Amino acid sequence: MKAVTYQGFKHVKVKEVQNPKLEKDDDIVINVTSTSICGSDLHLYHGLIPSLEKDYIIGHEAIGIVSEVGKAIDHVKKGDKVIIPYTIGCGECFYCHHSLDSQCDNANIEGEIGACYGYSRLLGDFDGCLAEQLRVPFANFNPILVPNNCEIDDDLLLLMTDALPTAYWAIENSGLKSGDTVIILGSGPIGLLTQKLAWLKGAERVIVVDRVDYRLQHAQNTNKVETYHFDKTKELPFILKEITNGGADVVIDCVGMSGKMKPVEIVETALRLQGGSLQTIELASQIVRKGGTVQLIGIYGTRYNTFPLGDFYIRNITLKMGLAPVKPYFQPLYAMLNNEKLDPRDIISHRISLEAAEEGFQMFNNRSNNCLKIILKP
Repeated sequence: MKAVTYQGFKHVKVKEVQNPKLEKDDDIVINVTSTSICGSDLHLYHGLIPSLEKDYIIGHEAIGIVSEVGKAIDHVKKGDKVIIPYTIGCGECFYCHHSLDSQCDNANIEGEIGACYGYSRLLGDFDGCLAEQLRVPFANFNPILVPNNCEIDDDLLLLMTDALPTAYWAIENSGLKSGDTVIILGSGPIGLLTQKLAWLKGAERVIVVDRVDYRLQHAQNTNKVETYHFDKTKELPFILKEITNGGADVVIDCVGMSGKMKPVEIVETALRLQGGSLQTIELASQIVRKGGTVQLIGIYGTRYNTFPLGDFYIRNITLKMGLAPVKPYFQPLYAMLNNEKLDPRDIISHRISLEAAEEGFQMFNNRSNNCLKIILKP
């Protein structure tokens, strides 16, 4: 089969690789019908995940049709259409039973963090979704069966694998309440979805900060938010505190370690002393009100120097973060899509073939052609 493989810094390649096989009785194999490039895939693309090896199949968002089933499978059958959450859970451990399958105890034998597809040994060593076929482990738990009467199109179903649940979890986990002011840092696909869901949650003001002009324009046009350019707005922290009368109730960081790095951070990252930029967290600590909440959903590394702990402590700031679970949020999101209360299709900017993945990564990384979300069709 064809699959997108990691070849080194800013280099991916579509190659012929071995087809996946059933390895355990509760495995299934699916024929992937839609997959996509996620912002966190750029961390792989930039070589920020040290355990990623050459020829590793990457990607973690997919829907498809079941083609093979293990002997112990009773949840799905051949021919079923399924959504594959990016997180991998066993369905049996404490965390899977407590709506935190993103931290499953049994899916990742390499470490204490959870597992997901296509993210190296660090997150379980499972082949990725940017491929024609995919092996799905713990398949009596992980796949989400698409109802036969489903009228939601595949593009939107694909967003249910990661992007939509991540944005929804960010809003829910942050504790955002009706009447709150929220500042959302980052206006890529996740940031744009978080903006939509903030309004649905009852936010009184939604303010967005980004450093890419077309993303800010898209946010204004589609989500009716207030926008500020990270680099072009002088004294940005002061202005944001001023217009919010002391800071936002909630700040949500949708950027993560892909934020623009200072020179010292570039050196530290090269030496593996820290996993990316703290610039966004520093801004968040300055623009949240006393007693407010900062929610991180952008991906970060494991160790950071000069973390602004004192800024959070002395102002009674609550800091929340982590990998979003998917399965607990499927039903409410499915209902929103089904009754058209939520329409996120505007974030999908490009649809290309799997064979064009290398060009897709370049376009996404370079932010060319007004690129937001790229869907690939095997």
